[in-house]
Amino acid sequence: MPHIWVEYSSNLEASVDIPALLKTVQDAFIDDGTIFPFAGARTRGVRVANYLIVDGHPDNAFVHVLLRVAKGRSEADRKEAGSRTFAAVKAFLAPVLASRPLGISVQMEEADETLNFKTSNYRDYLKQRGIPEKVVA
Repeated sequence: MPHIWVEYSSNLEASVDIPALLKTVQDAFIDDGTIFPFAGARTRGVRVANYLIVDGHPDNAFVHVLLRVAKGRSEADRKEAGSRTFAAVKAFLAPVLASRPLGISVQMEEADETLNFKTSNYRDYLKQRGIPEKVVA
């Protein structure tokens, strides 16, 4: 962990570089990797084609970021990372926010440690590629 979902309304695809948005979110959240490990990051863009936003006007759009983390980080660390991520998303989307109705939200959840099953070999491959774990891609 962390696992990151960036949900966005499909009407943003013409005006937002979604891969760049994903990188912006992950880089801001992971930061230097001290609190949330780079090797644990899984960032997904989730295009939402069916939605109803406020009054249903077709110009209304949204970006919602869900940050799911394992237990063990302090509230202060979580708040700082969430605030940093929110600021980065708002800055990235500022031109869109200035030109159309847009809702931006960031939410963080802690995974239940007793019901969280996982494995990966990403750290092995990072080592093979010569990428330190604390470096943001």
